[in-house]
Amino acid sequence: MYIDDSQRIATAYDRAATMFSPKGRLYQVEYASKIVEQGTLGIALIYNKGVLFGADKAITSPLMLPESVEKLFKIDDHIGAISAGLVGDARRLIRIAREKAQENMIYFEEKIDVEVLVKEIASIKQIFTQYAGMRPFGVSLIIGGINNGRKRIFETEPSGALAEYKATAIGKNKKKAMELLEKKYNEKLSFEEGVRLIANIIKQCKEKGEAFNVSNLEFAYIEEEVPYTKLTAKELKHVLGK
Repeated sequence: MYIDDSQRIATAYDRAATMFSPKGRLYQVEYASKIVEQGTLGIALIYNKGVLFGADKAITSPLMLPESVEKLFKIDDHIGAISAGLVGDARRLIRIAREKAQENMIYFEEKIDVEVLVKEIASIKQIFTQYAGMRPFGVSLIIGGINNGRKRIFETEPSGALAEYKATAIGKNKKKAMELLEKKYNEKLSFEEGVRLIANIIKQCKEKGEAFNVSNLEFAYIEEEVPYTKLTAKELKHVLGK
């Protein structure tokens, strides 16, 4: 079988996360990003009163309980997260995030700032790209919340890179989801409009032959006076029914 030069280069430089290729690429980190692209779509946005999280869950069997599939996570009363990629890696990072939030409350007697927490998680991800014997985390996270009335959403990548958004998506068909958000999103959206927008984008991003099922959707929100709260299936169907 013929192997071209680009394949030879990748094979030579993809054996360790710490090894740069001559083109300045870290192949193991790029491979970690590929598994994120296979995860189901998750979207977060800022609406007029708070931060909204929505995600599609992969239900592979009618015997599987949808509530057992983890996509949305509560970190603290004022911070939530969405994951795409390896769920085991996500749970590990979420546990660390929860510990950081608890430590901040114990030491400083105040809720941890969203940006401070995000940078802690991003730093941990980055460390796992820098030392031999470690593999990068195969997960991207959207972390959002409210501090002192300020609504914020960040995305962290397997490389440790982070960026702040008004609305963003991770997972399968992220590019299409972002294009739709850019066209349809505005910060004045109400809670109900935000839920419907996320649901419609998830529906439109389904590939040909993939079924859209409202029962596989999961939503949560945070407002200034409302801690992290998940929507029940009945509440979600009521909002979408409008």
